Amino acid sequence: QAQLMESGGASVQAGGSLDLTCATSANSYSGMAWFRQGPGTERQEREPVAAICAGSGDTFYGDSVKGRFTISQENAKNLLYLEMNSLKPSDTAMYYCAAGPSLAAILVARVGAWGQGTQVTVSP
Repeated sequence: QAQLMESGGASVQAGGSLDLTCATSANSYSGMAWFRQGPGTERQEREPVAAICAGSGDTFYGDSVKGRFTISQENAKNLLYLEMNSLKPSDTAMYYCAAGPSLAAILVARVGAWGQGTQVTVSP
């Protein structure tokens, strides 16, 4: 099972930017994604923010982040990134890196491995 570790979470003001990084161990999963879990919500309420197919590079973005967030990967270094711009208070959440068997599978929460999460807090 892949080991995932996120970094880059911080507290920022609205309108600011953050870059998250997920370092993975040797990874056989084809789908990689960033999920988030808002304050006071349950694990099963985690929503996919952005996802990418490790092979084709096809991407998915949630409606609330389209045009503001960019997911990318550096396969040679087993790194996954999330560039977040124009942050809003509603983006406040714990952000989790996830790996699954495919892009389609990970979007329905068929996740094989989760990271521990990194906190993003956006103040007004």
